[in-house]
Amino acid sequence: MLTLRLYMLQRITALLMAPLVIGHLAVMIVAVQGGLSTAEILGRTQGSAAWFLFYGTFVVAVCIHAAIGLRVVAHEWGGLKGHGLDAFMWVTGLGLFALGARAVWAVTFGGAL
Repeated sequence: MLTLRLYMLQRITALLMAPLVIGHLAVMIVAVQGGLSTAEILGRTQGSAAWFLFYGTFVVAVCIHAAIGLRVVAHEWGGLKGHGLDAFMWVTGLGLFALGARAVWAVTFGGAL
């Protein structure tokens, strides 16, 4: 019950996430090994359009990828079909986006949405 369009979109987001995951892990390793505190990390990310774009892109890719993957699980294991299945995918994706966007905003611009 996975259309070609959703299948390709999930694969494209996986390709996009791969370098973002590696970049995120590299940043975390450097921060930990450098002994940076939370305040120092936030001092470097606050007001940065580059970090906003990096993590914003990451959040969008993860939301799309996860929502499509959970759609498959809901169909195969939960028996959801039709509009209920599509609604589940959209609610999941938008929920993940709301949580991720709030986190990215807080880290890059210093305030909750």
